[in-house]
Amino acid sequence: MLVLAGGLSHERDVSLRSGRRVADALRSVGVEVEQRDVDASLVERLRNDPPDAVFPVLHGVTGEDGALRQVLDLYGVPYVGADAAACRTAFDKPVASTMVRSAGLQSPESVVLGHDTFRELGAAALMEAVVGQIGLPLVVKPARGGSALGASIVRTLDELPSAMVNCYAYGPVALIERYIDGTEVAVTVVDTGDGPRALPAVEIQPDSGFYDYEARYTAGATQFVVPARLDAAVAAACADAAVTAHRALGLRDLSRSDLVVDADGVPWFLEVNVAPGMTETSLVPLAAEAAGIELGVLCRDLLAAAAAR
Repeated sequence: MLVLAGGLSHERDVSLRSGRRVADALRSVGVEVEQRDVDASLVERLRNDPPDAVFPVLHGVTGEDGALRQVLDLYGVPYVGADAAACRTAFDKPVASTMVRSAGLQSPESVVLGHDTFRELGAAALMEAVVGQIGLPLVVKPARGGSALGASIVRTLDELPSAMVNCYAYGPVALIERYIDGTEVAVTVVDTGDGPRALPAVEIQPDSGFYDYEARYTAGATQFVVPARLDAAVAAACADAAVTAHRALGLRDLSRSDLVVDADGVPWFLEVNVAPGMTETSLVPLAAEAAGIELGVLCRDLLAAAAAR
């Protein structure tokens, strides 16, 4: 078995940490596994000594946009997670939001602006129009990317220009969406062969008030409560929302949906991760533990399901 981690995205360091955690978890349950980076020698390995299955834990561009999985498909190597086409859809946040809305989920009102359009048509006027339509506060984040890199909460019009500049540093297209005030939760969906099921929701309480990159990967910077402190009916609605998103986007094996539960108990879909983090501060391992599932067992079963395809 092979764990792929690293790559060249902004999330390389997180991916390497995830890879080590997955590889160690697999070894703890007796699986012989190799962890390696993605480099020019990978194709030779896939061609001449293909593994039984691959567990990809590359985050961000190339890891979650379907490119790597397309290469694995070319060489007939099975892998854990969604196929290339589903990854491309899920990784594009505006497209994914449109699809889950069609499946009946709530998603924040949003505007999508490319950097060239933003610059050439007059940034100041466009920012006023955006705030006029969506209102404040709002969230600015790259349309394609992960780990909240380039994401900001904007509470006044004066804060919007710097938020846009920060966003465009991580991608050419910005997603600007209405900020939903409520309880932020993450719901992992797993399918080891008997259909997708949701693990207990993880409630997220960042000390800074915003679950940004530092809050995600700095130990102690965020408090996690699992299972989330939700009424039974609301918890069930969050589980249903995550499974609905998983199915609507054509995902398989493993995904994690990020949701916000508003004051009325309605879950709002924010985004989905097809290669969720597996680090010491990541949410999938917490959810698995709350469900009474050893991480190594879960990873082993996901690999077995992939190898059987």
